[in-house]
Amino acid sequence: QVQLVESGGGLVQAGGSLRLSCTASGRTFSKWAMAWFRQASGKEREFVAGITWSGANSWYAASVKGRFTISRDNTKKTVYLEMSSLKPEVTAVYYCAASLQYTSGDPSTVAEYDYWGQGTQVAVSS
Repeated sequence: QVQLVESGGGLVQAGGSLRLSCTASGRTFSKWAMAWFRQASGKEREFVAGITWSGANSWYAASVKGRFTISRDNTKKTVYLEMSSLKPEVTAVYYCAASLQYTSGDPSTVAEYDYWGQGTQVAVSS
């Protein structure tokens, strides 16, 4: 059984920074691609950032590129999302997700991910 547990969310002022963590348990973490998604109230879940199993490649939603950084430490079974220059519009519940194998060629879609965490709330005040 795979479990993903997010932490690090909270309330921060605009312009501030947060680091989210997602720690995995269960199967071989180092073989999974990982990603962060977010879901604002009343909106669909959307892709934020993804990273390959080795950490060699990462990709971002256009709206966060340059401000957010995804990384991973396979020895700790943890993936991180560093967020800086935060704006109120990024307020959402942030979820980490794991993919055992991409099948459609688009690693930014919800359907590509097999396991999800419970989410951590990020709120940015203006």
